[in-house]
Amino acid sequence: MRILGIDPGSQATGFGIVDWAAGEARYVASGAIKTRGSEFPPRLRQIFEGVQTLMRDYAPTEVAIERVFMHRNADSALKLGQARGAAICAAYSASSVLFEYAPREVKLAVVGQGGALKEQVNVMVKTLLKLQGELNPDAADAIGIALCHAYSRELRAALDAGAGQGARR
Repeated sequence: MRILGIDPGSQATGFGIVDWAAGEARYVASGAIKTRGSEFPPRLRQIFEGVQTLMRDYAPTEVAIERVFMHRNADSALKLGQARGAAICAAYSASSVLFEYAPREVKLAVVGQGGALKEQVNVMVKTLLKLQGELNPDAADAIGIALCHAYSRELRAALDAGAGQGARR
């Protein structure tokens, strides 16, 4: 299964793609969709088109995206929500299945602590996938989202299998 993780942002939307099979993740690609210009609507279009390109080029089976969390600045929260909406619409335009995760869920799944720092997520992503060198922070967060989804999916499957066995007894 191929999973695209998306860390939405109005200036840089991180993406991370992993293949998940037999309980193991394999790194495929990562980076950031960097927007340009001072006008906001064209930047939303750049995010939309960037995610559409990822969907076309990598054909992920499932997409995982980070939920918006509360900001102190309402304008920033609105822009983040709009960037997230552009990414979601692009993923759905490719008929993909989409899942959402809170930032604390991602940090807990990847680092083991919901209050982990971005740097800790970056180090754990590199460790888990055996990556060398620098990793863009937006890309690391997006890979973390993809890994969170993979782990959550595996756990749900195990719980479903266990529930099925208990019902047959």
